[in-house]
Amino acid sequence: MLLTSILLQLTKIVPDSATVVTPQAVESKLKSFSFDEFFSSSIHTVINFGFRILLAIAVFYIGKFIINKLYKITRTLMIRRSFDRSLATFILSLLKITLLFILVVSVIGILGIETSSFIAIFASAGVAIGMALSGTLQNFAGGVLILFIKPYKIGDFIEYGSYSGFVKEIQIFNTIINTLDNKSIIIPNGGLSTGTINNYSREEYRGLEWKIGISYGDDIDVARSTALDIIHADTRIVKRYREDDKRHHKAVVDAAKTDAEKNAGIAKTEEEPEEEKHSWLYSIIHRRRELKKKAEIWQEQRNEELLAKIPKKDCTPTVSVAELGDSAIVLVIRAWTRSENYWSVYYSINEQIYKEFPKHGLSFPFPQMDVHVDHQS
Repeated sequence: MLLTSILLQLTKIVPDSATVVTPQAVESKLKSFSFDEFFSSSIHTVINFGFRILLAIAVFYIGKFIINKLYKITRTLMIRRSFDRSLATFILSLLKITLLFILVVSVIGILGIETSSFIAIFASAGVAIGMALSGTLQNFAGGVLILFIKPYKIGDFIEYGSYSGFVKEIQIFNTIINTLDNKSIIIPNGGLSTGTINNYSREEYRGLEWKIGISYGDDIDVARSTALDIIHADTRIVKRYREDDKRHHKAVVDAAKTDAEKNAGIAKTEEEPEEEKHSWLYSIIHRRRELKKKAEIWQEQRNEELLAKIPKKDCTPTVSVAELGDSAIVLVIRAWTRSENYWSVYYSINEQIYKEFPKHGLSFPFPQMDVHVDHQS
């Protein structure tokens, strides 16, 4: 801008065309040219441009300071609200990049550069990059959908195609799962967002099923009572209603949590006695915590009232005859347990059945074949 202004001043002494370049024309141009006006105009232009540079620098650093403050405030709010870690990282990165881009465009506009052409170039470059990275952008869009819709979360056990494992990390482009033998599998989010996913950890309870074969001639009633005794002896299995089991589990967890807090309070008192606090800030924070706790209790009571109006599903363990096989009577045993206890309960009951059934005169048949030999010639 500064160079352009100076060149405009110099063009006043240059003839319009080469045909009029004569000594008289040059002398006339030099006489009409005012050096004072040229220097004053140049100085004015330099001062104006310098002021623009100083203003641009000030706006850049002030804007950067404000962006950093907004970033820290947003991050603190997300941490306090227990925001999803992967989604929080994505939102914070997107927020910072967007604000920095707006700041750079504003600084360029202050310097006097036309920003419309700059934005058009940036948009064209974005379209070109998007076409070149169409697969990557599909994974990016899939990652955004997964982070917002949350079909699964970190720690869930999922199955996608031939892959299954615990979700270790949800990134913008990929999801990392750990198999049962601790292999890390990286799956692109594009397929996960549009494909079929089996999330074993989404529901709080899962149904169990065992198929046990007993020999023909064994007493079915004895087998049924023995299986039910084994099932009811396991405290991890739902006795009848899931809602009752859920309340019992919550009471156990709350009791353990209360004991831990009491022990922590005793230890804290022994190590460092807590002093009385009477500051107005402490009163406000303490009052806010009390209100939050009362709101949580009210919400729990409200949820219990709503659940009480919904018909309960009977989850009582059952033992039925599923099939009269070729060499065995197949019994099917069904029960319910919490999702985190599924495999431990399943294997434990298998072992108990194998140990207890023979004690009650029940046998486990295996396929057999009778062969008759014809001795006639």
